[in-house]
Amino acid sequence: MTQSDRRIEEVLVAREASDGDGVRLKRVFGGGDLSRFDPFLMLDEFGSNEASDYIGGFPSHPHRGFETVTYMLEGHMEHRDHMGNVGQLMAGDVQWMKAGSGVIHSEMPKQVEGRMRGFQLWVNLPASEKMGPASYTELAAASIPKIEFDGFWVKAIAGKLRINGRELVGPIGSEGVLATEPGYLDIAVDRAQDIVVTIPSGHTALVYAYEGALSIGEPAYALKAGMLARLNREGELRLSVSGETRLLVISGKPIGEPIVQRGPFVMNTVEEIHQAIRDYTDGRLLL
Repeated sequence: MTQSDRRIEEVLVAREASDGDGVRLKRVFGGGDLSRFDPFLMLDEFGSNEASDYIGGFPSHPHRGFETVTYMLEGHMEHRDHMGNVGQLMAGDVQWMKAGSGVIHSEMPKQVEGRMRGFQLWVNLPASEKMGPASYTELAAASIPKIEFDGFWVKAIAGKLRINGRELVGPIGSEGVLATEPGYLDIAVDRAQDIVVTIPSGHTALVYAYEGALSIGEPAYALKAGMLARLNREGELRLSVSGETRLLVISGKPIGEPIVQRGPFVMNTVEEIHQAIRDYTDGRLLL
């Protein structure tokens, strides 16, 4: 480890949770003091071979003030919203939804057996965008770049990051139009590797192992499946992997504004949260 390497500031172990209509999942992080994850708000991992763990899905519910990113590894989910939009999320697909001033939607399984697996990430919006119009970016698996290295591959979902000196450009945010400048990589390693990820200075960096294990830093800290590391905001991210491993690397530019969350609403002040609740209960959330 050199002075220019990123250091681990916090390690979290994903905890068992339930959301929607009884969907069993792992909450990797969410709640509490969210400023340390800025601009990110929550990461969930869902995955089960048992239909009873996911069949209830996520019936109609509101959002305001942030973005949701759904990345499917396996299975089939259907998205519907109040505007009549319908989307099918299959294995490898990504939906990047900007809730803005308000979206009421559902996310329901379109299978009654088999494996359902994936992630949902919540990304905050700056105050200037929280009350803007809702929008979607739907990415089919085939449209997401998969970059092959010797002994591992990387899916570049978002941002413009470098791995071992090679620039990777994802279809989301690489044109610089997103205030949070998010980076989102899914990395699959086949054998022992040392991997260096270059993340912009000042950006939050998160590493989540979801299969296998890896180590970060010197002396090495072992990150096992189901563990997330939050690193400091300067330097290179150096990863050492000894065998078959899957991990996410997520990065973003902090917004630096107050964060007030109440369930599906994320605003800057308590009054704005109260207004969002009133708007929803009065049927005015989408106005």
